[in-house]
Amino acid sequence: MNQGLSESRAKIDEICINTIRTLSMDAVQKANSGHPGAPMGLAPAGYVLWTRVMKHNPKNPGWLDRDRFVLSAGHASMLLYSLLHLTGYDVTLDEIKNFRQWGSKTPGHPEFGHTPGVETTTGPLGQGFANAVGMAMAERHLAARFNRKGYDIVDHFTYMMCGDGDMMEGISSEAASLAGHLGLGRLICIYDDNKISIEGSTEITFTEDVALRFKAYNWHILKVDDGNDIDAIFNALRKAKAETERPSLIVLRTHIAFGSPNKQDTADAHGAPLGEEEVRLTKKVLGIPEEPSFFIPEQALNRFRKCIEAGKEAEAGWQENYLAYSKEHPDLAKQWVDAMSGFLTPGWDEKMPEFSVADGPIATRAASGKVLNVIADKIPTLIGGSADLAPSNKTYMDTSREFQNHAYEGRNIRFGVREHAMAGIMSGMFLHNGLRPYGGTFLVFADYMRPAIRAASLMNLPMIYVFTHDSIAVGEDGPTHQPVEQLASLRAIPGLTVIRPADASETVQAWRHAVKNTRGPVALILSRQKLPVLNRGTKENGLENGAYILADCEGKPDIILIGTGSEVHIALEAQKRLALDNIAARVVSMPSWELFERIPQEYKDRVLLPDVTVRLAIEAGSPMGWEHYVGNRDAVIGMSKFGASAPGGTVMKQFGFTPENIVQKAMELLKK
Repeated sequence: MNQGLSESRAKIDEICINTIRTLSMDAVQKANSGHPGAPMGLAPAGYVLWTRVMKHNPKNPGWLDRDRFVLSAGHASMLLYSLLHLTGYDVTLDEIKNFRQWGSKTPGHPEFGHTPGVETTTGPLGQGFANAVGMAMAERHLAARFNRKGYDIVDHFTYMMCGDGDMMEGISSEAASLAGHLGLGRLICIYDDNKISIEGSTEITFTEDVALRFKAYNWHILKVDDGNDIDAIFNALRKAKAETERPSLIVLRTHIAFGSPNKQDTADAHGAPLGEEEVRLTKKVLGIPEEPSFFIPEQALNRFRKCIEAGKEAEAGWQENYLAYSKEHPDLAKQWVDAMSGFLTPGWDEKMPEFSVADGPIATRAASGKVLNVIADKIPTLIGGSADLAPSNKTYMDTSREFQNHAYEGRNIRFGVREHAMAGIMSGMFLHNGLRPYGGTFLVFADYMRPAIRAASLMNLPMIYVFTHDSIAVGEDGPTHQPVEQLASLRAIPGLTVIRPADASETVQAWRHAVKNTRGPVALILSRQKLPVLNRGTKENGLENGAYILADCEGKPDIILIGTGSEVHIALEAQKRLALDNIAARVVSMPSWELFERIPQEYKDRVLLPDVTVRLAIEAGSPMGWEHYVGNRDAVIGMSKFGASAPGGTVMKQFGFTPENIVQKAMELLKK
């Protein structure tokens, strides 16, 4: 009787797994686009994880204590969509049939905020890996902060699936190294070791011992030699959960496009439909009816849908525990609610530092550090650090401890020289919920972070990036460390707000905006060198508007000088010299193009005066894009080449960032 029951369960397991495979095949075939191979190979692992191991509630995808699942190999999206539909999330069979089509909930790669149950946007390989590390870090920090004896209200795991491509990408190595250092025992990675990439066998490029590499990172290594052995997969996951001192890597030997008679273990199955005939033959091998397409056996659906009741029970148990917790620890419970809702305590910015001319020159990076340390105590969810540059970036919170192994309550994160992983981890921490991450490095190294910044913008995450050493005024370090093209590059990312304040006062407002902001990431671009605090008189600091009149003339100006950052100060001096020649100039500080573009046209016209066509922009970066405000690139004093090694003032002078050169350029424009 028991043997018969066991055989019956095994048969249903097989049907469930093959249903995932055939749904994935059919969706890719109907779309005539997609990646069927990985979902077919990973179907057993996905089935075991989602139905036997993972704690989740399909009817409440946002349950705070759910386990997180990240499909870093985002091209295998049909595995995730199949699991979401089958286990009862709001992803209908019609959405599966509409895979990769306009307006569907099933885009080619998973997108956060678009599909219920999708924790992060993945596709660019390695990004999901770093996101998962960030989620695991967030779980440990929040557990250290809020859990009390008998009340583990933060008690979940982060699971991810990745492939050979993820493992090849540098960001995964960076993030794995940090995760091992931090001992993130609740992070579990299933590595799809199918030995196939787009170009063919991984033997042509990727022959390292991945397990040995991760062992060196201080990961717990488990191996499952048969990707179809669901008992071995389950036992590996159980052992991984029991390991509390190290993250776990399960090396799972799978076969891409398992069951396909002609395409299993071939590169052809990676990124293209199998073909109608091969789909038919594969279904025959798997024992699934060839017609109709998208067939889901009743016994399979019944098995998967048990996740609904299991999820409801798990959440109900958590809710009961939380209710008792809130009665015994009411202050902590209130802080928990505030953190999870992103609530900013009223008055969080009341004691922001105020700067005046009498304070003397101060670098905007230094002003930023002062602001950070004022608001840190008022915003307990603020967490972050730097890519080994905290003393230079001024990103250390003096009143908080470091986030380290077994000291997870700290809010100062030492990311190490891992810019790319830092940005991806920051996104994962925010996606987890309950934290507001920031991260810093030199502006020139924003290039190392760009894919993760782009992904954060795509997800509309309000990250705070602190980029210092913002121009050729860096000086002696030379062109390798002098950003030239980075401002234009960052401004090209849709949804990213770039703010380059001209002085300490604008820096205060920049931070105020970044913290209040809820629409996409913000990049703060800050100076290394000291800058005078501007004398605005009665004029209001108009940073929130993106641009404002800093210094005006009597009557209609002959020319409008537009500057950002440290170059605003040079423009002010040039204005005075032009006045000696009876040339009326208006000086506009434009710290943020993006904020300015959101302002009504009436305000823009008041600042830039449409009938004043002679304008000159001054910025120590690429002139690209400035033609939108000044008409053409001839009206920009910028950088069209790399910088040079010399004292910062000398470099600025040699490249024309002087009042004299601005005056000369203004004269030339006025004569045209």
